[in-house]
Amino acid sequence: MIFAATDVQGCCVIDLERHEDMRGFFARTWCAEEFAAQGLNSRLTQCSISFNKHTGTLRGIHYQVAPFQEAKVIRCTRGSIYDVCVDLRPASPTFTQHVGVTLSAINRRMLYIPEGCAHGFLTLEDDTEVFYQMSQSYSAEHARGVRWNDPAFGIVWPLADPIMLERDRTYPDFTPDARA
Repeated sequence: MIFAATDVQGCCVIDLERHEDMRGFFARTWCAEEFAAQGLNSRLTQCSISFNKHTGTLRGIHYQVAPFQEAKVIRCTRGSIYDVCVDLRPASPTFTQHVGVTLSAINRRMLYIPEGCAHGFLTLEDDTEVFYQMSQSYSAEHARGVRWNDPAFGIVWPLADPIMLERDRTYPDFTPDARA
């Protein structure tokens, strides 16, 4: 795997290191040792998928508070998404900054999202499937969110008027003390 830093501290894009021959290619998508060598959380507790019927579906922007903060590795296995990581760590030099990356079944790129950051994505194609690997189990009691278009983050989404849950559409404006 090839790890590349982003503008959000601790968040990185991961590209496959392909080994090709006449049959196609082989590539590793997960290796605890490689993640640990990069200083990333290599604990894997849960994997999930998200299937999205329509282009313009927005999921997020979600995170979990302590003690259930989670690192995530996101990969789009069908279709394509615009994937976003927002830094919600007050002590981080990139606090409230975000990074957005296109992940697709074609580019096979992944995004690592560190603990304390929020995650959301917008589908760019119908019938898109997203695969998540997480370092912590889901806890509804610790689940939180920030609004997808909150001016505190300045995210420019590639499509307007997304399909989304009312809960995600109406999160209040972000304030640093609202994280708990």
